[in-house]
Amino acid sequence: MFLDRDGVLNRDLNYVHSADRFEPVPGAAEAIAWLNAQERKVIFVTNQAGIGRGYYTEEQLGSFTRWIEDWLLERGARIEATYYCPHHPTAGQGAYLVTCECRKPEPGMIRAGIADFDLDPTQCFLVGDQPTDIGAAAAAGIPGHLFDGSNLESFVKRLLA
Repeated sequence: MFLDRDGVLNRDLNYVHSADRFEPVPGAAEAIAWLNAQERKVIFVTNQAGIGRGYYTEEQLGSFTRWIEDWLLERGARIEATYYCPHHPTAGQGAYLVTCECRKPEPGMIRAGIADFDLDPTQCFLVGDQPTDIGAAAAAGIPGHLFDGSNLESFVKRLLA
């Protein structure tokens, strides 16, 4: 299962990159723990244009990602990996000013996760909160489901019922 991060795991408060700005979506950790119990791999795929725009660094994102992993582990949940795109095609700075294959709605991050974890695409799906997430899923050939921000555990359980 592929999950967008901002708006699915945590509230999208614009360029969240530190623990002090992290507000979990209701049922987020519980959803991931439940998926783990179902022996499903959970992988985050997240556009992080704040890096490209110069708001924070890849190192800061890495530290925050490790913090999220620890936060989830404390709640009995784990993720396999986080794939992120630091680029922006019009507002990126320096090497980040690029049109790439990883920025959603492009499928690069999903395809990388499928390849890296030897996943069967027919068994994969994505949950995201933006049309670009759903577009990336479609481009990767997997179903995409638009999350409304309510309770992630309830949402995921309905998908897999």
